Amino acid sequence: MAKPEFFPVILAGGRGTRFWPLSRKAFAKQLLPLNSEQSMIQETAARLLPLAPAENFWIITNQHLRPAIGRQLKQLPRKQIVAEPMGRNTAPAIGLAAFILYRRNPKAVLGLFPSDQVIAKEKKFRKDLAEGIRLAAAGDNIVVMGVKPTRPETGYGYIEAGAAYKGSATRVRRFCEKPKEDVAKQFVAAGNFYWNSGMFLWSAQTLVNALRQNLPNTAQQLEKIAAAWGTRKFEAALKKFYPQCDDKSVDYGILEPRSAAGEEGSNIFCVPADWGWNDLGSWAAHFEHRMAQGKQKHNVINAGDTFLLEAEGNYIHAPGKFVAAVGVHNLVVVDSGDALLITTLERSQDVGKIVKYLDAQKNSKLV
Repeated sequence: MAKPEFFPVILAGGRGTRFWPLSRKAFAKQLLPLNSEQSMIQETAARLLPLAPAENFWIITNQHLRPAIGRQLKQLPRKQIVAEPMGRNTAPAIGLAAFILYRRNPKAVLGLFPSDQVIAKEKKFRKDLAEGIRLAAAGDNIVVMGVKPTRPETGYGYIEAGAAYKGSATRVRRFCEKPKEDVAKQFVAAGNFYWNSGMFLWSAQTLVNALRQNLPNTAQQLEKIAAAWGTRKFEAALKKFYPQCDDKSVDYGILEPRSAAGEEGSNIFCVPADWGWNDLGSWAAHFEHRMAQGKQKHNVINAGDTFLLEAEGNYIHAPGKFVAAVGVHNLVVVDSGDALLITTLERSQDVGKIVKYLDAQKNSKLV
């Protein structure tokens, strides 16, 4: 079989509210250098470029972030950095690229990738991804990349793997919502559950057909938009029809109804992976990741100079400033110049509530 044509589609429309005050509407989490000197979206594109040429990349984002993404990813075609007129979740976002590419090559394989994840073992990632691409190209198949869990995490969805298929791939028995801690412990102990990484692979034809079957209204709107691709009417069609799409995730809109056909009938497969994956979902997760890198001990501090006395387990971001921490533990302190966040590692998941408050106050300067 000829090597399938592969198109990475990177979803980059999120606001990253739990990384406030650094993450803002016009410069969100995916544009921040949280893992290296490169931003998260730059790292995402760089690790996929060995598998596809730059002209095959698509970025789905929003009007606020499109200019900054264009500046950070200059090697990608500007016209394929598409700004949604309004957020409509992951199914319409990936579906838009699928309907456009379907008109060119129905057998093209699309990969859906979040823009803000850390992957330590990039060669292993590309090897597993290549296996998934081949499987997605081999029929009416949907492939999800599953991450081997390292702890009973309650913040992720899970995939229950069924019978072995080909290579390392297994059939998917079911998708599970974010569990409570006792259930998460059972999942990890069972050994056949994987974290849902949010990375999926399918041919354009498979995805278009799945949308037509499960989200027919969305499919109709996307078909009208795709018909205008490459013409002056595209932006107007996007603005008119995209808001009429269903606000549905891939998981709810496509995977759950399809998995109802059963393990043998759904043609959903999992490629299990161990790549040192982290989705850096909060300041606490970022702190743990930076500590695991071993570059700093006891605290993670980005500052001009420091004085520390009996202070451990703190995350402090105050670039260029002198920071003195005395007798404090498990704090998160982030200074963005115009705002100061002070919380604890345990409560860092609640930072998004600050953004909701600022939105309600219509404080556009701070969001």
